[in-house]
Amino acid sequence: MSPSSVEANSIDNGEKRQQQQKKKLVCVTGAGGFIGSWVVKELLLRGYRVRGTARDLAVRKNAHLLALDGAKERLSLCRADVLDYGSLRAAFVGCHGVFHVASPVSKDPDLVPVAIEGTKNVMNAAADMGVSRVVFTSSYGAVHMNPNRSPDAVVDETCWSDPEYCRQNDIYCYAKMMAERTAEEEAAKRGLELAVVLPCVTVGPVLQQSINFSSNHVVRYLMGTVATYPNAVAAYADVRDVARAHVLVFECPDARGRYLCIGTVLHRAQFLQMLKDLFPNYPVTSKCEGDGTVAMVKPYKFSTERLKNLGLEFIPLTKSLQDAVECLQRKGLLPVMLPQHRACL
Repeated sequence: MSPSSVEANSIDNGEKRQQQQKKKLVCVTGAGGFIGSWVVKELLLRGYRVRGTARDLAVRKNAHLLALDGAKERLSLCRADVLDYGSLRAAFVGCHGVFHVASPVSKDPDLVPVAIEGTKNVMNAAADMGVSRVVFTSSYGAVHMNPNRSPDAVVDETCWSDPEYCRQNDIYCYAKMMAERTAEEEAAKRGLELAVVLPCVTVGPVLQQSINFSSNHVVRYLMGTVATYPNAVAAYADVRDVARAHVLVFECPDARGRYLCIGTVLHRAQFLQMLKDLFPNYPVTSKCEGDGTVAMVKPYKFSTERLKNLGLEFIPLTKSLQDAVECLQRKGLLPVMLPQHRACL
């Protein structure tokens, strides 16, 4: 056999292995949520068979999933709760991989034990059912919330937030950090391959019919429902990039550990100005406490090299916001504001 024939045969075998890999079944917890829906969509687009979990299988709550391209042939939904170990085992039967995306958003201190116990159940149920790889959705709040870190530091995946500072200031981030630690511990005990995606404030078009937490903030800013906000710093990423990040780390056999998913870092005053420029017809909140100062808080620089090395190119924030607003308008979740014309004199 000639060298060229050997090379062609190798390429053909590689493509066959890739197609076989994509025909394997994977499970997404919290499939109906903002991020979960996009993870399901991305997996279906890439040819996977997907099983999505939900606590409520009512058609009206899951219609957006059932309408996705490929859903009729390759998507099934099952009822499962992260606190119900038996339901998770049933959901993971025959699955090659699990994407643990499900996560309640709350300021209730009870969120912490629920997040920890739910993650422990997911990891052990996955191991029990022979799953080889788990992708866990954490938060950049588990990385950067450390008042003792120098503002000149470049924050990367080796950094961790200060637990006590998180516990006192942001119970959601504290819960995500504790859940991530739990995922690491259980994966090590049970021999699971674990990759962790750490998204920031996630924006972009919604697939579900209801409005989610971060999209609601965009609506509140646009409609000027709160007169003033602190000029805090936040990091933003497009939900489509977050979904792609989940699939990229799953598909890379050597992907392990943490992957920061951050596209843009801005003060809130800059974010509001971006909304004003993009959507001049809306009464965008015009005041930020401290927006006349150089900066209330110096933004950290984040390293996203690990995801970029896997091929992820971040969508510009302006496009994320444009697509998000147009989507919310189409779904009737945001009123369309027409330009106001001055009367002719």
